Amino acid sequence: MVVEIEDYNGNPVIAIKRDENDAYPFRFGLRKAELIIENIEEIKKFVNKNKK
Repeated sequence: MVVEIEDYNGNPVIAIKRDENDAYPFRFGLRKAELIIENIEEIKKFVNKNKK
C-alpha cells in the first residue's frame, strides 16, 4: 500500500493506493479523515459484516 499527502486547491489531502500504479486512489481531506477516525469502529463492523 502506498500513502501520499497531496495538495488540492491549497488544502492537504491523503491518497491511499493499492500500489504505485493504482490509477484510482482513495483520496480525502481533513474533514472526511476526522469522520473516519470518529467512526472507525462502525467502519470495521461494516467491513466484517460485508466482506466475502
